[in-house]
Amino acid sequence: MRLFLDANVLFAAAWQEGRARSLFPLAKRAEAQLLTSPHALEEARRNLLLKRPETWPLFEELFLGVVLVPEAPARLVHQALRQGLPPKDAPVLAAAWAAKADLLVTGDRKHFGPLMGRKVRGVWVLSLKEAWFVLLQKAEGQRPPS
Repeated sequence: MRLFLDANVLFAAAWQEGRARSLFPLAKRAEAQLLTSPHALEEARRNLLLKRPETWPLFEELFLGVVLVPEAPARLVHQALRQGLPPKDAPVLAAAWAAKADLLVTGDRKHFGPLMGRKVRGVWVLSLKEAWFVLLQKAEGQRPPS
């Protein structure tokens, strides 16, 4: 299973204890791969350094467990824009598609809200809570929903 993490999930994992941070060891237990793109990574980095620079060492440590995938080609970004996403978020969905992720994990309900809980071009767009429970099921040997 491959989970693409949006910038807000990366940010939340470094910001405080909670579900976002626990996603990292849970993914390991579930033998799932965590992915992100340079676009999402840079957004998380910029926001952390602006709002909580003291969390940077933890962010770097967490990021060791994440695979950095290439940015998506422009044609996929244009297709993501047609899903109603703003220009700053379309590259995230497009990169998840290009990386052949199973899940896109995001806390951005404002922009991804209409896609939440839906499978879009083979990628489930899920909230952190939903993705966490999918991973938990996988870690416990149950079959996640398809």
